[in-house]
Amino acid sequence: MPHPVEVEPCDMASRLDRRLQVAWALSTAGLSPISLALAMTDWYFHALGSPGALTQHTVDQWTQSIAAFSGKLQVPPSDPRYADPAWQTWPFSAFANLHRVHENWWQCTTNLRGMEHHHQEVVSFLARQWLDMLSPSNCPWLNPAVLHTTRETGGLNLVQGLAYAMDDWEKGQGLGTPSIPRNPYRPGIEVACTPGVVVHRNHLVELIQYTPRTAQVQREPIFIVPSWIMKFYILDLSPNNSLVKYLVSQGHTVFILSWRNPDASDALLDMQDYLELGVFNPLAEITQRTGGVPIHTMGYCLGGTLLSIGVSALARPQAVQEAQHIAPIASMSLLAAQLDFHDAGELGVFLDEAQVSFLEDLMSEKGYLSGKQMANSFEYLRARDLFWSAHVREYWLGKPEVPNDLMAWNADVTRMPAAMHSQYLHAFYLHNALAEGRYEVEGEPVSLGDIRAPIFAVGTVRDHVTPWMSAYQVMRLTATEVTFVLASGGHNVGVISPPGVANRSYQQLTTQAGAHIESPATWQHTAPTTAGSWWPAWHDWLMAHSSGSVPASTRQPTTSWGPAPGDYVMVRYDD
Repeated sequence: MPHPVEVEPCDMASRLDRRLQVAWALSTAGLSPISLALAMTDWYFHALGSPGALTQHTVDQWTQSIAAFSGKLQVPPSDPRYADPAWQTWPFSAFANLHRVHENWWQCTTNLRGMEHHHQEVVSFLARQWLDMLSPSNCPWLNPAVLHTTRETGGLNLVQGLAYAMDDWEKGQGLGTPSIPRNPYRPGIEVACTPGVVVHRNHLVELIQYTPRTAQVQREPIFIVPSWIMKFYILDLSPNNSLVKYLVSQGHTVFILSWRNPDASDALLDMQDYLELGVFNPLAEITQRTGGVPIHTMGYCLGGTLLSIGVSALARPQAVQEAQHIAPIASMSLLAAQLDFHDAGELGVFLDEAQVSFLEDLMSEKGYLSGKQMANSFEYLRARDLFWSAHVREYWLGKPEVPNDLMAWNADVTRMPAAMHSQYLHAFYLHNALAEGRYEVEGEPVSLGDIRAPIFAVGTVRDHVTPWMSAYQVMRLTATEVTFVLASGGHNVGVISPPGVANRSYQQLTTQAGAHIESPATWQHTAPTTAGSWWPAWHDWLMAHSSGSVPASTRQPTTSWGPAPGDYVMVRYDD
């Protein structure tokens, strides 16, 4: 049951202050003006104290601007904003080059000697947001692709773009269903359609067991803990893009959690509830259903963080009370999961004491952080790709967004209870309690060094949520055999990498317990590269750490809770 965590102040003065903070938060899209002001003040006064550096950077800027105005396109060829060949011609090349010069100036001037590192990140982030907005690619009369399309269609692209914009506005205002369908992917039909049943349910999760697809299955089942920030079916997208289906097809018995989408009554659900109801309770259920055989475990993103806490608690000398009902952990796999939050990636831009306090005030109004508010944070991180480029494509070029299964999942947002969200922000992002051995379960700290089960950890090269160098720290934090994989792609695309997809590759090395831990840069330089998906490599690793097979008839799921994907995944809210 939820633990009594206070989320609402009881005295009149505190209530007044919180109401003011809530109103402030709603007007600033959840970003703390105090946090932003502190960062800008730090930058301003250090800029006043660095006239030489600023003068030099400004002179360099003007010199580069003169050269850029008449020169060839100098922006990186990988920048999708300037992919159209017309950007190579003058004057469009000059527009792009001048914008690039300004980006370089801000990049140099936000890293002033003496500034706090976090403030450097915040100022750099704000500058990037403004510069992304002011990119010539976003301006229809400066974008050659827009001008060309407008001439070719007689302006019909602008008419169609206006229709898209009006649909988006109506959707944002809650004025009815847009006339233009954007997301034809439905859980249980086009996505999350791997056959299975819900075998267990508690207040927080549904436990799904998938139906075997082979005559024999591996003796050890796999228990998957996805992140609670989004719906579980990131791992069970369309049939050709489903990690769950792949595992089942390879002869594994797969269990996965489907997190409940919370409401205001769940405001007091905390991290201990998520651990007990989302890890220990399902593990006990799996133990009972599979006869007590060891269990392979896997956690994705924050699900991996939570799983690591649970496995650490089960492994420590004073194991948790539920340990007697849980089978041994055969292995632990972590996909884009962060254990050391010292380098929290771009999410760290939003997270300091002022910002977290601001979020707590915002959540106190309803008892949860809405899915839309969480989605906005991730959109900020990739505004160039997720916002501006999309707007140019739809509103100026008149090209509808072509939906896919990953986009459908990304739009299917979830809420987070106030107490839990506050606790994990404080414990992990602000105080790095897990990596430093100060995170407590049942009143006693857990240590990742207690884990003895072998670990398979995956990082992705372009991960903006869990930087791969941060995911790599599992090598330093644990004292067991670790196989680390660095896959191409980003946080989601790098993980959802089925066999047969072009332009995918990965690096892989195994480090034995007690061996010397190389730096991330050295590891990346020495680890061999393999073309293709990393999924078969993980399957091979699981097989090497398994003890044989059993008839699939012994693993047929039974339940009274209904077929997969269950009920919890279907709950959606408009906020």
